[in-house]
Amino acid sequence: MSIRHGLLALLESGPRYGNQLRAEFESRTGATWPLNVGQVYTTLNRLERDGLVKPDGEDDSGHALYAITGDGRAELRVWYATPVDRQRPARDELAIKLAMAVGAPGVDISAVIQAQRAHTIGAMQDYTRLKAQALTTLEHPEAGSDDLAWLLVLEQLIFQAEAEARWLDHSEARLVRVARSAQARGDGTAPDRGRRGAARDAAR
Repeated sequence: MSIRHGLLALLESGPRYGNQLRAEFESRTGATWPLNVGQVYTTLNRLERDGLVKPDGEDDSGHALYAITGDGRAELRVWYATPVDRQRPARDELAIKLAMAVGAPGVDISAVIQAQRAHTIGAMQDYTRLKAQALTTLEHPEAGSDDLAWLLVLEQLIFQAEAEARWLDHSEARLVRVARSAQARGDGTAPDRGRRGAARDAAR
């Protein structure tokens, strides 16, 4: 998650102070990725160091304001224009968990998959209910850009959960096929190469 660019995007609309940026970031994303004020100010300090934001006085309540610079606007334009890099994906805890569970002594990987599937489907149902509420909100005349932004985030979460559920089904079927192949060989276990392959398949 790029907090750095998210804050620059909010500052493009005008000067903001730290807690205001935190609140607006969470409003835009539905608090899916909550921030604390410390994270915001740490990021602002780095942005100032890099010449992308600058101090801009105080508001009427004495809050220190920050404004985006010309270099900050240029950085933001590059961010919008550059695809998110999928060649170096972020670490996925679930993929790592299943990869480690394959062949681990005393671990029932089918139970791990079933528990995760139940959780994922439950989350997907929650997101779907929230989407229905968001669609209703968008029908109101006073609906704004934050409401549309939240809907887009929700839909991404729904698609992600759907894909995860399908991947869990695939992983379970893959492990069953590997186990059957081992039984057909009559050794009752997959060879080392097969276990590594199963781990890679489970992580895909």
